[in-house]
Amino acid sequence: MANTRLDEADGLTVADVTHSRFKALPPSATVGEVQEWFEASESRQMALFADEDRYAGCLLRGDLDAADPAEPAVAYAQRRATVALDEPAARAEELALATPARRVPVVDDEGRLVGIVAVTADLQGFCGT
Repeated sequence: MANTRLDEADGLTVADVTHSRFKALPPSATVGEVQEWFEASESRQMALFADEDRYAGCLLRGDLDAADPAEPAVAYAQRRATVALDEPAARAEELALATPARRVPVVDDEGRLVGIVAVTADLQGFCGT
């Protein structure tokens, strides 16, 4: 997938820049499992949790550094800001850049997790759109 440049996103919606190929972790995931998930790829900056398909919170890389690997990771998860598919892409950019992860979860009107918007490390585009 090609990246959509931030400076070319005027008039686009979150639906246009959402990365819909993502893995949500179950609430049963342990701290150790989430740490291994982060370690598997440098691009993984935000772990998303879904209870079935409902957004249940997220963790940023490093949030679990002092946690016991056997504990449930969702206990540390936060319900950070989300965006809806029909919002302007500029809103997703704003919220993504407000976190060190440069990401924001995308949910539908019923709270189902449908994707993630990610800004590239060079801050020039949306990842994988």
